[in-house]
Amino acid sequence: MINVLYDNKNYEIPDKMSVKDFMKSILKLEDRSILACKVFNEVKSLDYVIDRDCKIKFLDTSTPDGSRIYVRGIIFILVKAFEELFPKYKLFVNYSLGHSLYCESDKKLDNTDINAIITRMKEIISQDLPIEKRVLTLEEAMNKYKDAGREDKRGLLETRMKSHVSMYYCGDTFNYFYGVMPVSTGYTPKFEVTKYEKGLLLHYPRRFSNTIDKTVNGNKKLYASFDDYDKIHKMLGIDSIVGLNKYIREGKAGEVIRMSEALHEKKIAHIADMIASDRRRKIVLIAGPSSSGKTTFAQRLGVQLKVNGIKAVTLSMDNYFVERGQTPKDENGNYDFECLEAVDIELFNNQLKDLLDGKEVALPTFDFTDGKRKYLGNKEILDEDEVVVIEGIHGLNEKLTEKIPRENKFKIYISALTTLNIDDYNRVTTSDTRLIRRMVRDSKFRSHNPGATIKMWESVRRGEEKYIFPYQNDADVMFNSSLVYEIAALKPYVEPLLASVDYNSDEFSEAKRLYEFLSYFIPIDSKEIPITSILREFIGDGCFYR
Repeated sequence: MINVLYDNKNYEIPDKMSVKDFMKSILKLEDRSILACKVFNEVKSLDYVIDRDCKIKFLDTSTPDGSRIYVRGIIFILVKAFEELFPKYKLFVNYSLGHSLYCESDKKLDNTDINAIITRMKEIISQDLPIEKRVLTLEEAMNKYKDAGREDKRGLLETRMKSHVSMYYCGDTFNYFYGVMPVSTGYTPKFEVTKYEKGLLLHYPRRFSNTIDKTVNGNKKLYASFDDYDKIHKMLGIDSIVGLNKYIREGKAGEVIRMSEALHEKKIAHIADMIASDRRRKIVLIAGPSSSGKTTFAQRLGVQLKVNGIKAVTLSMDNYFVERGQTPKDENGNYDFECLEAVDIELFNNQLKDLLDGKEVALPTFDFTDGKRKYLGNKEILDEDEVVVIEGIHGLNEKLTEKIPRENKFKIYISALTTLNIDDYNRVTTSDTRLIRRMVRDSKFRSHNPGATIKMWESVRRGEEKYIFPYQNDADVMFNSSLVYEIAALKPYVEPLLASVDYNSDEFSEAKRLYEFLSYFIPIDSKEIPITSILREFIGDGCFYR
């Protein structure tokens, strides 16, 4: 017999019992919202066989792992439906748009096709078909993909060079998926599919509300930003890790770096030209989620503005906090420095208005030690050839600058909108890219260990969902700060950090997931990355931080 600890209670179960059977037979728990579990701080399928004493924690869609598993499962069902309906064509899962996945096909999809896909997906879900994990030798997996004409998968498996590969089967449909899957198709009942641009959107439930949100955050602007980069990378053959690794193997990493950096410079120069084209635009507001490279972007934008004969005056939002005693508190009684009410909006607007009117302004300095605002003699007056550049979490929220006419403001949304994919169905997410960036920066410059960065990431994401993403539609322009080569460049920095995360900690499973994700990439040396690169904000030795 084996002892299992669940919810602070001990249960004695027979040896070799699956987690699913433990739930049904011992706990009398039949909850389809539970998609997987954690055993020994590792994410396991509900088919996992318990063969020793352990502690179990169940994962539903409110958890990051559970949410990823749900999305992975509904993608598999979409792929199965598509392959059955249109066997001569391919489907590509491109990137996230809000709480949806944008997919394209080499078949031109119409509304009749979309309705057929929806109908077949619902049938597959209602049949509650088992999704089975089978372990194949590398040679067996390579041959299966060769027979299926799937070179993207073969190239991916060659990179990892493991002796065995885990494949998932559902009837005649099989595929390699990065990570744990639901045990059957009946675990992912909520979804929507809609026609969008050249392809379709697969809508999945939001994590905390478990509701479908069919509004695409960022809409056309966000799509255009993704699509712009996607086209360039596909033209170069670097729309997947296989393509990137090919360049690196052939000794062309420097070429990829130069191309990526040139693309950034071109975009930043274009944004500076947009600002310069209308001299009423005197207030430039920059906002985006954590680790998007906002600081370096602002510096590089300042350089391009100078080329246009415009000087950038920087105002720090940190100096406009209300005094500590007036700071709102969150539901746990802690000071909430992220909410808009933590900013003295009245003072901020009045000073911006005075600057626009050509008046001299005495700028505040916030003392974080005693939580008070002080005036240390810093003054500013805005000349005709100057603009104010402000970087902050609430930059896109109109309430932050409510007294300033809209024509005087230019809003920029920045994020690492990753278009590089692992393969046709497995994505490199924007969130993972930013988390990896942040772990490297936190370790190098903030003395934070990787476990601490992982632990706080959920809180960071919740703040972004609340204070940044809802306002991205109001941006005048979106800047994609991702670099197609960056994970390969960050790999040598972040792998040792992930390997150091304690096996007994709650953060271990996330560290393990990211470590395995990095195994797909061939590392590159960072010496060819220019000192002006946004990546230097995270790895160091950038010219803007000397």
